[in-house]
Amino acid sequence: MSAGSTLSGRRIAGLYFSGTEIRDLLVAWLALGVAFALFFVGGWNGITRILAAGVFPPLFVALATAGVAFLLHEVAHKVVAVRYDQVAEFRADNSMLFIAVMSSLLGFIFAAPGAVHHRGRLTPREHGHIALAGPAVNLGLMVAFAPLFVLGGVIGSDLVTVLGSRGIAINAFLAAFNLIPYGPLDGKTVMGWSKPVWAAVFVPSALLAVGLVFVLGLGFGGPY
Repeated sequence: MSAGSTLSGRRIAGLYFSGTEIRDLLVAWLALGVAFALFFVGGWNGITRILAAGVFPPLFVALATAGVAFLLHEVAHKVVAVRYDQVAEFRADNSMLFIAVMSSLLGFIFAAPGAVHHRGRLTPREHGHIALAGPAVNLGLMVAFAPLFVLGGVIGSDLVTVLGSRGIAINAFLAAFNLIPYGPLDGKTVMGWSKPVWAAVFVPSALLAVGLVFVLGLGFGGPY
């Protein structure tokens, strides 16, 4: 019996996920959580800091922000693909997940957890919608994390503040990065369908990412 067959498929919110797909989603989520937890404490040099302060808080923050951002991005692709009558499943890329963890130890991170693979006949418009779904969800999550950032300041909770700021920053960056019209990134497919739609989403996403992440430094620092 293979590892994938030990998990049975599940229907969640009307969407079917095979056992193999559920396994791959969980593996990618956990691996990204470990990678981003290490990245945000400074890589190899921050391991002693994690061990001293406790492993759970930084891992929880990473799973709840970066892990959720990446996986909901991929699930959004699946939802729209299925809406267009495609057979669509997420598959983790274990070699890239390994690279994500190893790069985080060196103080930077390169994360490409996998992709949603789908098959069936599609128009350029439908391809564009599927590709755009991932970045659109990241933009929505950026807004969803904003109240946590405000709440953390109000109640004086470092944990809630970091969850909010990191959730905003990671999702802003992911939306902009994935809309770059290059290689396998979503932006190339969206631009191939409609240049005006691509520009209307990419330009504000890029400005937000640069302003929030690289100018204001949102998401960096803090105890986790």
